Amino acid sequence: MYAIEIFYSEDDKGFIAVVPELPGCSAFGETEERALKEVKIAMQLWLMTAKEIGREMPVH
Repeated sequence: MYAIEIFYSEDDKGFIAVVPELPGCSAFGETEERALKEVKIAMQLWLMTAKEIGREMPVH
C-alpha cells in the first residue's frame, strides 16, 4: 500500500490528496473522504498506465 497524504487547500477550498511515491498522482475533493476516493482511482490509473508503458513501479 502506498502512503496517501491529504491536506486542506485554502486556494482551492477543498482537500488535496497526494501519493508521494507516485509522481504526479493527486486528486481533489470537497471533503477528505471524497479526496481519498478520487486519489484511489488516480492511483489505479497511474499504476495501470505505468505498467502499460513499461515504467518501473515504485516499491511500497
